[in-house]
Amino acid sequence: MRTLAIISVAVALLISVTGLVVTVLRAAPTPSIPQAGMVNMETSFAAPPVMGYLEGQVIQFIHTEASDQQVAGMLTQMMGGSPVLVVPSLADVPDRSVAPVYVFQNGVAGTGPFGFQPDVFAEPPGSAGYTPLRRVHVVRWQDGASARELRSAAEIVRATNERLLAIERTEIIVNMPFLTWPGGHR
Repeated sequence: MRTLAIISVAVALLISVTGLVVTVLRAAPTPSIPQAGMVNMETSFAAPPVMGYLEGQVIQFIHTEASDQQVAGMLTQMMGGSPVLVVPSLADVPDRSVAPVYVFQNGVAGTGPFGFQPDVFAEPPGSAGYTPLRRVHVVRWQDGASARELRSAAEIVRATNERLLAIERTEIIVNMPFLTWPGGHR
């Protein structure tokens, strides 16, 4: 009889706690997630999208972390103060886990980090080589070369083979997840 009474009290207590949890969950505000961009649930802050090129098409992406403090600061400023975090361990990511991003240091004026054309990406989502982790390749037009906007990695390789461009492979890794790409979006 005593065991039955203990079980009854335990069941009643469990029902009361479950009801309290349900009441609290119903009272909690549900955060609204806008359709454009990522959202920090605590501040409702949307990370600003950045325009770039992939296979000749316009894409949008964001910068979230960088392995280098100076680059993180430059990208934070470029994104209007939206913080790009410094994560030095990104520099230790193996090459098989990163893809290139081509960043122009001269040439056609534009919205890129150095004030020139937008970044150009290789390896689209859905390809075997896609990853949001990007190794920065700094691209410079050679003296006397007629600068023009390039929109694909293939165009960059071709211009490099023609000795119009110089490319410096850096050790800097930036997390640059895509928001939109040809044939897809988040």
